[in-house]
Amino acid sequence: MHRFHSATFTTPFLRPLVSRSMVAALALGTLAGCSKKDAAPVAQAHPATEVGVVTLSPQAVTLSRELPGRTSAFRVAEVRARVSGIVLKRLFTEGSEVKEGQPLYQIDPAPYQAALDSAKAQLARAEANSASAKLQADRYRDLVNARAVSQQEYDNANAQQLASTADVAAGKAAVQTAQINLNYTNVLAPISGRIGRSDVTEGAYVQSGAATLLTTIQQIDQLYVDVSQSSSELLRLQEDLKSGRLTRAGEGQARVTLVLDNNRHYSEAGTLQFADVSVDASTGTVLVRALVPNPNRELLPGMFVRAHLEEGVNPTALLVPQQGVTRNQRGEPTALVVGAGNKVETRVLHTERVVGNQWLVTDGLKAGDQVIVQNLQKIRPGADVKPVPATGIEATGANTAH
Repeated sequence: MHRFHSATFTTPFLRPLVSRSMVAALALGTLAGCSKKDAAPVAQAHPATEVGVVTLSPQAVTLSRELPGRTSAFRVAEVRARVSGIVLKRLFTEGSEVKEGQPLYQIDPAPYQAALDSAKAQLARAEANSASAKLQADRYRDLVNARAVSQQEYDNANAQQLASTADVAAGKAAVQTAQINLNYTNVLAPISGRIGRSDVTEGAYVQSGAATLLTTIQQIDQLYVDVSQSSSELLRLQEDLKSGRLTRAGEGQARVTLVLDNNRHYSEAGTLQFADVSVDASTGTVLVRALVPNPNRELLPGMFVRAHLEEGVNPTALLVPQQGVTRNQRGEPTALVVGAGNKVETRVLHTERVVGNQWLVTDGLKAGDQVIVQNLQKIRPGADVKPVPATGIEATGANTAH
């Protein structure tokens, strides 16, 4: 009875449960068998990523600063009228080279020639009167000793002689003045250089009182280049030279090179002349002047140029290719280096300036560090890497920093 009831009880209710349990057990057994059969070996660690590195080593770098500048003539002479009169001739070609003392204009000399002749005549009269007065004074000296004339008459004769001598001196000065004015009618070049356009033509009336401008001559065989340098940079440079972080590039005056508007380097190098003694209150800059040769007259006054001023030599500079330097979220320059155990480390740098296609780094790196410059996109800090020397990295401007 007991078995009957048990069979009867399980048949309608437990049969579906038993069937499901058996199917599940069979499925699990199959999966277990497959997993044992098809299981792969334990995964091995990824190989270290190969990265190109540059090993830093100190090197001497000449530091220079690029500043905008403007050229000006070495000497400028404004030729002005020194006597009044009518311009009779212009004796030069505009835009040509003239020599010092070369005639430029001829102003009508007739009035000044007449004034000179009159002054000479006045001088001759004064000299004649002086001779007569001298003879009379000499006679009166003998007569006063013989008591033939009074002492008063003798004194009057001496005074007359002295007055006539003064008239002669005044006459000579008048002749000299008249001669100078006559000479001024022939206008000469005060300096050698290139002469500009003429501001007057033949027939024009020029005045000495107004100092009429006739033309301008500029000496441009060498030119000044005036640039403005920040006073803070000038102080930093002085401190670096004083502390020994920089040494002077050479004996004597600092060297200056120019870059023209078309990005062409000017062939002639100049020298630094002086830095002004005062700071411009509106800009906070100091005027720095350089002298640059211009033998071919290639440069003209008023041109804008970029001047490279040599500041000194950093004997232990560390240079990092620009592709190895990025910036973090705070805008700080950073670089990835190969650290201990060939693991990638991040360094925050202080970059002072660009040296060609490299950064001059003053903090954050040291000599011997391996800076990663290739395969940067495949690594991150803490990753294992295999450093190899970088290829295709060419340094430009390695000797001069701007």
